[in-house]
Amino acid sequence: MKRLRAYMDTSVFGGYFDEEFETGSRSLFDAIWRGKITPLVSETVARELADAPEQVRELFQRTLAGDCERLEVSPESIGLAGAYVQAGVVTQKYADDALHVASATLARADVIVSWNFRHLVNPARIRAFNGVNVAQGQSQVIILTPEDVANSLEEGHEDQGQDL
Repeated sequence: MKRLRAYMDTSVFGGYFDEEFETGSRSLFDAIWRGKITPLVSETVARELADAPEQVRELFQRTLAGDCERLEVSPESIGLAGAYVQAGVVTQKYADDALHVASATLARADVIVSWNFRHLVNPARIRAFNGVNVAQGQSQVIILTPEDVANSLEEGHEDQGQDL
């Protein structure tokens, strides 16, 4: 069975300790710790979590200590993020959200996992990100909540990671 490669944005780590998002977040991390998901984390996430509460930083460190892929910010990811901003998918103020998508796109993540409904888990923005990706010769992205990803694994779709 192929492990799902899931890019984890910053909100997923904080969601683990947030009453509103903890159930879905904890199910996702349980799937990671059971070896069903390989988390992808970027330098952008590390920078954004540097000043997070201690328990969030500890969860991030636990994730890094496991079987995860670390993604560096590259000139290519900066360029693709810039294309998203230039196309108006997000404004410069939210360029880090564009950098999350660019990093995940270039790493060919199976899915981007986020609780950011305004800029990421948003059908209009997903279409816009994918429009830029196609124009740039990149693959399209799938962006889902932790709960949706965890539920898809529980429903017996773990062997269909590419089809989320």
